[in-house]
Amino acid sequence: MSAMLTSPSDLAGVLDLTARGGGSCRLCGRQLTDVFVDLGMSPPCESYVPAEKLESPEVFYPLRVWICAECLLVQLPAHLPAEEIFSDYAYFSSYSTSWVEHARVFTQHAAERAGLTTDSLVVEVASNDGYLLQHLVARSIPVLGIEPAANIAAVAVERGVPTHVAFLGEEEGRRVRADRGPADLVVANNVFAHVPDVRDFSLGLAALLADDGWLSIEVPHLMRLIEFAQYDTIYHEHFQYYSLLTAQRVLATAGLVVVDVEELASHGGSLRIWARHEPAAGGEVSDAVRDVLAEEERRGLHTLAGHCGFAGAVAKVKRDLVGFLLSAAEQGKRVAGYGAPGKGNTLLNHCGIRSDLVRYTVDRNPFKQGKYLPGTHIPILAPEAITEDRPDYVLLLPWNLRAEITQQLAYVREWGGRIVVPIPRLAID
Repeated sequence: MSAMLTSPSDLAGVLDLTARGGGSCRLCGRQLTDVFVDLGMSPPCESYVPAEKLESPEVFYPLRVWICAECLLVQLPAHLPAEEIFSDYAYFSSYSTSWVEHARVFTQHAAERAGLTTDSLVVEVASNDGYLLQHLVARSIPVLGIEPAANIAAVAVERGVPTHVAFLGEEEGRRVRADRGPADLVVANNVFAHVPDVRDFSLGLAALLADDGWLSIEVPHLMRLIEFAQYDTIYHEHFQYYSLLTAQRVLATAGLVVVDVEELASHGGSLRIWARHEPAAGGEVSDAVRDVLAEEERRGLHTLAGHCGFAGAVAKVKRDLVGFLLSAAEQGKRVAGYGAPGKGNTLLNHCGIRSDLVRYTVDRNPFKQGKYLPGTHIPILAPEAITEDRPDYVLLLPWNLRAEITQQLAYVREWGGRIVVPIPRLAID
């Protein structure tokens, strides 16, 4: 017989998650006692379900995010090992036209900053399908991708991008350097949040990097995540959520110094961090670094208390979206989704949305088509399904690509269809 709550004090004890703790901080080792936000339970966001397994059980894991009271690193416990998540991966960067263009512009900028020539070496960690390094290959600049997902690495190799299948850590970084030599530029775009052992990963970056080389990291900015209620970027493959301050602290454990930073619009607001070995940095830090740190401090992100209040913004996003979908259903309106990104799965599972409210979603990635979203079991179809079905509303799940996809979906207006954007606030275009 299950235990029963008999008093308010019993209920308080059950709800006091901080008393249980979230393990040790992966940066400073302090016991985690403070919850940043709790999104309940969710399956791994990239665990798309094939039709033959629709009647099989799925495993859900907690999405309870903690913040370290000592170093302020916001983090999710590693409920799944990185090898299980990333060894066979469903995300291919090249399916986003705007993201490939973003990478092309970056390579031009980076080549100038690092003074790249045909005698240089560029190493990208988590190089995916070669979406970025292909632009340097076209300029005859030697490159090497390091990518843990063998299925994606094979696509990069077919594209002419040399790719080594491995997870990066200090030992692997030293091995690659011994084989290929030091890298004049190391790129780690949209991977810094994906590694549970941030200290070993940072040592791996340092091992790859030439003494006078440049390291470039792009990572979503915690300040923007909070500002725009972007809670759907929280999922099991994102182990950390960085402010510039905490990114500095992580890199410093490997002797790397942040010398410059750029604020980007990508992924709802990201940082492009430029770092170097401490001797090469020479104690110089750009005004941009000081400005971003000052803005973070002004918003309270350099204190534990300044991270409070996010849960309320999350609850409002959920109420507004679910309320809209219920109203649309009552009116007999048909709603389809666009995209099958990991962030969409966090949103849909947290909101308890199923195919009675969103009939299907579409995605350009053929790897996902014919499968079903994890947890919600919403079917994933090819983009042409929208033209055939002519839904009243299209729910945009990869809202970070709003401009690109809204342009692609302009045709839905031909039958009076409208596009729904759930974050940062419900918008119906």
